[in-house]
Amino acid sequence: MLALRLVRGTHPVVQLRRLLVAAAAAGVGFLLLCALGYAVGHPADPAGVLRLVWCVLPLAATVQFAVAVARTDPSTRPRPGLSAIGLGPARLTAIAAASTGVACTLGSAVALLFYLHLRGDITGLPFDGAAAGLLAADRPVPLAAALTLLSVVPVAGAAAAGLSLRPRKPPAEAPGMPSGLPWGVALLALGLAVETYAARGDGGGVLAGWILTAVGLAMMGPGLTHGCGRLLQMIRPGAVRLLAGRVLMDEARRIGRPLGVVCAVGSGAVAALSFYGGQVLGPLTWLGVILVVGCTTATLLTAALESKQARTHTTEALLRLGAPPTVLRTTALLRAGVLLAVFLPLTWAVGALAAVPLRG
Repeated sequence: MLALRLVRGTHPVVQLRRLLVAAAAAGVGFLLLCALGYAVGHPADPAGVLRLVWCVLPLAATVQFAVAVARTDPSTRPRPGLSAIGLGPARLTAIAAASTGVACTLGSAVALLFYLHLRGDITGLPFDGAAAGLLAADRPVPLAAALTLLSVVPVAGAAAAGLSLRPRKPPAEAPGMPSGLPWGVALLALGLAVETYAARGDGGGVLAGWILTAVGLAMMGPGLTHGCGRLLQMIRPGAVRLLAGRVLMDEARRIGRPLGVVCAVGSGAVAALSFYGGQVLGPLTWLGVILVVGCTTATLLTAALESKQARTHTTEALLRLGAPPTVLRTTALLRAGVLLAVFLPLTWAVGALAAVPLRG
């Protein structure tokens, strides 16, 4: 009961973030059910399986967003006195995983109801059976397969939140530099090579290459962010550059990975625009694009909020020492500027390289 009150008694902004997770889970669940409906209506068409495979992208983006929301949830942070009543770090981690699973389950339930409504199985509301032909309304819904697909998002979200928030022993000494940059560069090169090789084949190979590219950029993100911090502190830096660079170095792991994922999504958008041009995309494709772009951007913003919350004590100490608020705003703008100066050209370059074999 106390755990439930901790979850329910949070700030409305936190509840809004949970509703956004539920909305994203609903979108992914609807895409999965639509892919299932296409496969049921066209059992001999291999494109049905390919559609289901492409749902991996919005699924991964939604799970990443759900984990980011769970990490910034104030109800799951250790507080004095909670351990004495049985709410230690392990129990709070379980609460975070459960709340994430509940939010995703709510979204999956909404997706099922909306799917059945568009098929015409649930009547009495506007748009009854509006997509009956697309969703194979003339055939029964394979209930076991539908429930299995809808359970993927809640299970994956809860498991990822639990693994991300599990209690860990702090390292004896943090490294100066994140170690994933060389591996990220290698995966990026491998992903571009796979995309080049699979460009003339089916979409599955292109998807595999893009996933490798995205993982490589996500691994490169912390190292590049750390390098931006070092760059700011070079050649006789002042107080503003020193503060901005030190913050980037300290927060490289927290904001670097989501920044790398946003870079991967942006590069994919550059390649897609170069390949498709002015072609009109279908509604389900647009839904997938909105989910991927929206969830990855929201994850980056949530990580930035988590970074700001982690620096609260440092910010308060600087203000007590007499630092003017304009200095803090200038350092924030400087951090954003140097990150854009590094990641925007990288996004365009990777997207342009990925588009070359697609145009050929």
